[in-house]
Amino acid sequence: MTFSGGSRLRYEVIDGQVRTGANARDDLISLRTTLQAKYEAGQLRLVGELYDSRIWEAKAGTPVGANEVNALEVVQAYAALDLPGVFGAGSKATAQAGRFTLNLGSRRLVAADDYRNTTNGYTGVRVDAQWPGGLRATGLYVLPQVRLPDDTASVLDNEVALDRESDDLKLWGGTIGGKLPGGAATLEGSWFHLEEKDRPDLPTRDRSLDTFGARLIRDPAPVAWDYEVELIAQTGRIRASLAPSAPVLDVSAGFAHLEVGYTFDNAWRARLAAEFDYASGDGRGDRYGRFDTLFGMRRADLGPAGLYNAIGRTNLIAPGIRLEIAPSKRWDAFAAYRGLWLADRQDTFSTTAVRDSSGQSGSFAGTQLEGRVRYWLVPDTLRFELNGVWLDKGRFLKTAPNAPATQDSHYLAASITASF
Repeated sequence: MTFSGGSRLRYEVIDGQVRTGANARDDLISLRTTLQAKYEAGQLRLVGELYDSRIWEAKAGTPVGANEVNALEVVQAYAALDLPGVFGAGSKATAQAGRFTLNLGSRRLVAADDYRNTTNGYTGVRVDAQWPGGLRATGLYVLPQVRLPDDTASVLDNEVALDRESDDLKLWGGTIGGKLPGGAATLEGSWFHLEEKDRPDLPTRDRSLDTFGARLIRDPAPVAWDYEVELIAQTGRIRASLAPSAPVLDVSAGFAHLEVGYTFDNAWRARLAAEFDYASGDGRGDRYGRFDTLFGMRRADLGPAGLYNAIGRTNLIAPGIRLEIAPSKRWDAFAAYRGLWLADRQDTFSTTAVRDSSGQSGSFAGTQLEGRVRYWLVPDTLRFELNGVWLDKGRFLKTAPNAPATQDSHYLAASITASF
């Protein structure tokens, strides 16, 4: 039996909020504490993990909800069994059942969010397999957990409510991939089906989405070029609104991530990369075109969540450059600069809720400069992290009919994490 866990305390502040319906200036204190217990007996593992996510200093107009608060929740409670040779000589496999978190592939579609104060949990079954030639695959059938409470009053009071899973929201599919000849690059394919329907207490858009992905990646290495190409197509059906009588639309959406980088041979272990992200938006017509990132993370590519939470993987064109450094095992940092455009000027820009359905506000949203510094105050035990964003608003975010009447957006978050 082993135990592990940690606690992260974060203070964040924003000035010039870009999202609609929120305070122009705001700050927030959040605390996330986890405790995991693991029991191992031969090929069997039993794992349980408790999450306690809370906030303080939220006010009327502070954009908080179930992404920030999930008090005393058992996010993981599962059994895993190793099954060597079950898929042929030399193969390895693991079957897992219960409640668990997931990080699959690039984590752009299925992930356990780490920057956010709460994480994504799933209930169901998962099977992982690997063969001697390097081919590996993962299959799953899960019910994504709906975090509770989700009403503002309960969130502000940090109330305890058990998360819910049901067959009203289902996800199944998986990934398959392996090293290409030569071993320098990895090719991966994925498919996920999301099925959603109304619940008595929650109307939905009845999403039925098939999401197909292909990814080619070469990991960074000293004095070498690296790259990543991920292409995702999304089809299916979605209701035009939450109204039960709303028409059902066919979905045709897509996403692309392109990246090429080089790691230098110097004491800073610097890596310089060019990046490009495209996620389709929904314009006029009888098809729905807004890309749905399902349960993917945003921090690694696009910017922080929390009070900022403005740039997500939908209705977005975002070319940029990134510089990463890791001078020692104790500290690392990165800075990234991106231009931001709407893929469809008549749709809501990314995750801001800012929209001009006429398209007359143009498609340029602005430029984003972000950075992060992390430092181990006590190696492997206590780490400090500082995140910052400056969003220089472009024409769209200044002139769209419902754009907040604020200046450029500035966001800063400082946190300290203790681990054991």
